[in-house]
Amino acid sequence: MEFANRLAPLRANVFADMDQAKARARAAGRDIIDLSLGSSDLPTPEPVLAAIARSLPDPSTHGYLLFHGTQAFRQAAATWYTQKFGVPVDPETEVLPLIGSQEGTAHLPLAILNPGDFALLQDPGYPSHAGGVYLASGQIYPMPLLAANQFLPDFGAIPAPVLAQAKMMVLSYPHNPTTAVATLDFFRTAVAFCQHHNLVLVHDFPYVDLVFPELNSAASLAPSILQADREKSVAIEFFTMSKSYNMGGFRVGYAIGNAALIQALRQVKAAVDFNQYRGILNGAIAALTGPQDPVQAAVATFRQRRDAFVTALHQIGWSVPSPNATMYIWAQLPPSWQTRSIEFCTQLVEHTGVAVAPGAGFGKCGEGYVRFALVHEPAILAAACDRIQRFLNT
Repeated sequence: MEFANRLAPLRANVFADMDQAKARARAAGRDIIDLSLGSSDLPTPEPVLAAIARSLPDPSTHGYLLFHGTQAFRQAAATWYTQKFGVPVDPETEVLPLIGSQEGTAHLPLAILNPGDFALLQDPGYPSHAGGVYLASGQIYPMPLLAANQFLPDFGAIPAPVLAQAKMMVLSYPHNPTTAVATLDFFRTAVAFCQHHNLVLVHDFPYVDLVFPELNSAASLAPSILQADREKSVAIEFFTMSKSYNMGGFRVGYAIGNAALIQALRQVKAAVDFNQYRGILNGAIAALTGPQDPVQAAVATFRQRRDAFVTALHQIGWSVPSPNATMYIWAQLPPSWQTRSIEFCTQLVEHTGVAVAPGAGFGKCGEGYVRFALVHEPAILAAACDRIQRFLNT
């Protein structure tokens, strides 16, 4: 049996290897503290669950849900966005519901790239961004994100021959895994660059709300790419309900942006699936239109965990910066492990039960780092640090 060549770059998966390492640790009797996945442990807000529960007995919600049946959700998303960022959005032509934002970022390259075309991706970056390009038989040009440049790409370093074959650029700020935050001025530069080179500008925005108040004195908002491209000339932005509203398992996301890009992605989506159960979208509407206290509570929780974990790491002699956003800590490894992030992570979980994500899993420039997900209460995070200290001292 022969398979398509496009599967070849998808065979290596560091996170699958880490899952096997966790399984071995469990089999050996280790108590696992899993800090490797950014899956929130916080509960889904009660109004969301109530809206879904009210939908369950209604037989009109039990059938296939096509695009026009999602109008109420699209209107809620458009209103939420305009109230938050001040940019008008047409819910009929500029919003598309998705089964999680990852569906959109993975499928969009199929609508943009021909075989051999380049996509400009962040390195390190979220793995599914690369997966979508590979499935579209595209090529990847990795834009290095370095601490010396605040983990922002240098557009001037992209070679001219690559730009001549490039069709899209993917950004994501606040950034996973580095936790970096981009300014609106940076986004304006990115928009102008993509307009000049006729590139589609994709912005993956899952951590729109997970920004801590001390980010700046004026506001605690991360900027939207569409604030820099108010006419939506080249940009599309992806949102998820997973982080702000703790709805990861419900798989609700949406795209907002250039109407032609939305239509193209809708065509790809129509060939693959319909939409979620209507009751889940009713829950998402309740989240977007209801009081935002649960979002503020989640931000406060992750800020508290950030402070506790950074302090605990400093106490064991591991100096890490305190991030201004996301639910992660991006930590440079001790010198003896600088080129061995995968080995560090597999040995750490097998010897201590603490699972973290190796930086190399996010790209070549992620080597030398690990990512901690703050998905446990401070007491468990402190226990993880104690185990890490014993591991480092062996």
